[in-house]
Amino acid sequence: MKVVPVAISLIGSYVSGVTIIGTPSEIYHYGTQYFLVVIGIMLQGIALSFIYLPVYSALKVGSAFEYLELRFNSSVRGVSSFMSIFSTFTYMPFVVFVPALSLNQVSGLNLNLIEVVVILSCVIYTFMGGLKAVVHTDVWQVVVMFLSMVAVAVLAIYYSNGLGAIFDDVEKGGRLILTNTNPSPYVRHTVWSAIIGGFSYFTAINACGQHMVQRYMSLPSLKKCQQASFLFTIGVAIFVSVCCFSGLLIFSKYKDCDPLSAGLITNDDQLMPLFVVQSMGHLYGMPGLFIAGIFGAGLSSLSSCFNTISLVFLEDIVRGFFKRQPSERVSTILIKSSIIFQGVLTFFLVFLLHYLRGILSVCTSIASIASGTFLGIFTLGMLVPWANTTGAAVGGISSILLAGWITFGSQIAAASGQLKSQMLPVSVEGCLGNVTIPEEHWVDQDEVFPLYRLSYQWINPIGLVTALVVGALVSLVTKPTDIKSLRAELMSPVIHRFLPKECFEACNQNLDTPETLLNQVLQEYEEDFIVSPLRNKNSFK
Repeated sequence: MKVVPVAISLIGSYVSGVTIIGTPSEIYHYGTQYFLVVIGIMLQGIALSFIYLPVYSALKVGSAFEYLELRFNSSVRGVSSFMSIFSTFTYMPFVVFVPALSLNQVSGLNLNLIEVVVILSCVIYTFMGGLKAVVHTDVWQVVVMFLSMVAVAVLAIYYSNGLGAIFDDVEKGGRLILTNTNPSPYVRHTVWSAIIGGFSYFTAINACGQHMVQRYMSLPSLKKCQQASFLFTIGVAIFVSVCCFSGLLIFSKYKDCDPLSAGLITNDDQLMPLFVVQSMGHLYGMPGLFIAGIFGAGLSSLSSCFNTISLVFLEDIVRGFFKRQPSERVSTILIKSSIIFQGVLTFFLVFLLHYLRGILSVCTSIASIASGTFLGIFTLGMLVPWANTTGAAVGGISSILLAGWITFGSQIAAASGQLKSQMLPVSVEGCLGNVTIPEEHWVDQDEVFPLYRLSYQWINPIGLVTALVVGALVSLVTKPTDIKSLRAELMSPVIHRFLPKECFEACNQNLDTPETLLNQVLQEYEEDFIVSPLRNKNSFK
């Protein structure tokens, strides 16, 4: 594959309707401190390019979890694969529900009908075209998605009183917050939670997510992978910035009449669709363009999930865990059957989201349970030479249990009214009729278990640190790996200087074959410069 289509597909795989709908709502209710996740996004691009991608590229892995078998054993690979499938299944309903909710808000169409159409259309083209269809549709979906958000922002500024008035409204409303250095982990957004949490979360998704690694490995060389990573980082940073700015536009419009309090919407996550309809609904095509952007985001993420689970099921579970080698025909049947099964299961799971509020934080919290653990295990393998299988297993189990405990405990505490809302105040002074803000009941948060009060931004870093520290310590006390017997390519290049020379001797013995040398030479040049004129590799040999 080529760099630009893959980079755009990477953006489409990450940016979903949750980003488009959830981010403006987060800014509207909690202020602009969340914007500093952009710094975390930039930092993850550096970490990915120099720590993780060189290892994947050197090993030519077909699956991210294949690395875990090479570094530890097939059991770690298999268990991680099952965890990945479970985590992806919990994420897929979100990417279906968000575009359906938006179209329902704009058109009044039945929510369940929209969800069926979204899932069915995505199943059909993923079923028929595989990864190539997913990547090429991602390109168009991302283009529509980006154009819709930029068009909404530009037109909103045009119909407002200018940028100065917008920022003046935001500042008076107490939303312009960028320097909250409160060290408390209980505050929803601070400088520390936004940067550290953003870095950890985005690195986990980009470095350990099979849907991302699969695309990087479709490129011919490490240099191309790093270029795609650079484009992905810039693209996502710009997109998140536009979504954050949209939150400011929404607050400026509704500064005197909160839509939820006025009964204009029934859910916080309907803010963005309402804003588009009321601000530019008179412009033919604009509501449709916005909905198309959300559907593009949802379809690109959903098709990536379908494709990823199918590949993980075949490569990591059937071939890796159960050690089966199905024929090409049987493999095709397994993959396509799994896509249909995923579509049916997603439809049933999406019903659980109909009464959910704060979709960005909930989705991030649930995704962080497994992603923080994966990042910890992969980092343990690449940066801790003495790490062994026992350490990886104990560290991973400890991490996912702790992160899951915190996540579900905090969600239950919030749903039962035990946690005080950290939403910033809203106004209803400009609303027509007799509108009042519901009185907030006093809550003594000191009675709530401390871990349940943590900001959702810290769940991923907690999972990462737990897996890394527990894994490293357990490895030390349970027969650590003999570093001299370790292959250097299994470790990240950033620690190669600390490895004994025996690691590189083993590496050279494994690599110095004619076919491997040929592949290395081919990767140093553009494919159209060598391969095309010579027709094939044999003529080059």
